[in-house]
Amino acid sequence: MQIRNLGGSGLRVSAVGLGCNNFGQRTDLETSRKVIHKAIDLGITLFDTADIYAGLGGSETVLGEVLGDRRKDIVLATKFSKPMAADGTKQGASRRYIMSAVEASLRRLKTDYIDLYQQHDYDPLTPIEETLRTLDDLMHQGKVRYIGNSNFPAWRIAEAEHVARAINVNHFVSCQDEYSLVVRDIENELLPAASQYNLGLLPFFPLASGLLTGKYRRGAAAPEDTRFGKSPVLRDRYVTPRNEDMVEKLQAFASARGHTMLELAFSWLAARPQVASVIAGATRLEQVEQNVKAIGWALSAEEMAEIDRITTG
Repeated sequence: MQIRNLGGSGLRVSAVGLGCNNFGQRTDLETSRKVIHKAIDLGITLFDTADIYAGLGGSETVLGEVLGDRRKDIVLATKFSKPMAADGTKQGASRRYIMSAVEASLRRLKTDYIDLYQQHDYDPLTPIEETLRTLDDLMHQGKVRYIGNSNFPAWRIAEAEHVARAINVNHFVSCQDEYSLVVRDIENELLPAASQYNLGLLPFFPLASGLLTGKYRRGAAAPEDTRFGKSPVLRDRYVTPRNEDMVEKLQAFASARGHTMLELAFSWLAARPQVASVIAGATRLEQVEQNVKAIGWALSAEEMAEIDRITTG
């Protein structure tokens, strides 16, 4: 497994990360245990979860139950700020809320520190200075080692960086955003901002919720046991004429070179500037193994240029 620095920080992460959204939701405790241990055995060190995953706390609880002595072998990343209560009392990035949210995550995870604590969404009601000072205090207390953001617009990333410099506190070292062969919007503004401030990029939905696995056929209904089969909203979001055209061309591109769509999707992301780790979930042991192998294709400059022509033309 290739290990990379997360942006300009000293935090080292595996080039393939494990998204933990399925634990406590699509996979029960014992299945989750097998997937987690298999991932560690295969060299995956970055485990990415969030307090809201799996019914508000379910994913963190499973990780806390399963990791035990193996906690020290991984980089544990979680998130805060999205609603943890229906009445709006548990959300955001104020000092008051962060201080309670981090303690709740630590309890569920059964650990005394979080390697990467990420603000899951920008909070328009709280000044970024308040958020950064609070996160800096948690770092000094040893409860948090590094901090990151997710779903921030590019200008908010720049704002956070300059405020951190002005008040002399620790700054974000990563950003987590949607990025894949069919969703490349962040290249316009966010990716240049991440590059400017040396933030490591952690792309989520690398397979566009399954569109890039190659298992869906144009004009055919999605199988009932697939993500698109269960979620018409996701299907309608990704299954567009543009994307279907693109996938057909990408499928031909990969097949002609003896590779799968999965290998193309992961290897392309792994080759992109600022990408530190490609985060993907897994519900079966075979998926973990496939994900680990999928970044082995060293794409040439000519191949990268051809992929650009297919996906941005």
